[in-house]
Amino acid sequence: MASRVTSKLSSGRLLLGSLGNNLLGVAKSSQETIAGQNYGNILSQQQRTFIQMRTNLKVVDNSGAKRVMCIQALKGKKGARLGDTIIASVKEAQPRGKVKKGEVVYGVVVRAAMQRGRCDGSEIKFDDNAVVLVNKQGEPIGTRVFGPVPHELRKKKHVKILALAEHIA
Repeated sequence: MASRVTSKLSSGRLLLGSLGNNLLGVAKSSQETIAGQNYGNILSQQQRTFIQMRTNLKVVDNSGAKRVMCIQALKGKKGARLGDTIIASVKEAQPRGKVKKGEVVYGVVVRAAMQRGRCDGSEIKFDDNAVVLVNKQGEPIGTRVFGPVPHELRKKKHVKILALAEHIA
């Protein structure tokens, strides 16, 4: 479409003189603005995917870890979703916490940026990826869970995490 606008204006330039040149400049600048807005929209709409290997997650309990990196999702070929258990490596930790930097731990995904459908037809998604650290038996290491936790964890048999949570979404 841009080529059509410019060809009509350039052919009428002899009749309009400098007015034709001004119109041509306006057409180009408006086209660049529209293209820039489309490009910005594409960048702002990030594709949300599964929690997979090398995904950084925030730890939302008081076990001592601040940030972990996923090593392996224990269920599913593509990756982990809400309520799934992962194996992770601690990347940042508090100085006197229960877990130290470099430890390999288990965790349950309590918040995921990827949307998940609910039974009633609605969909839930969070702004960040977050995990609660658990031991091999599935019991939480920490004694508090911060932030919202989805009620889908009840189906996945993580009732103790729901009991510690301050808000159930």
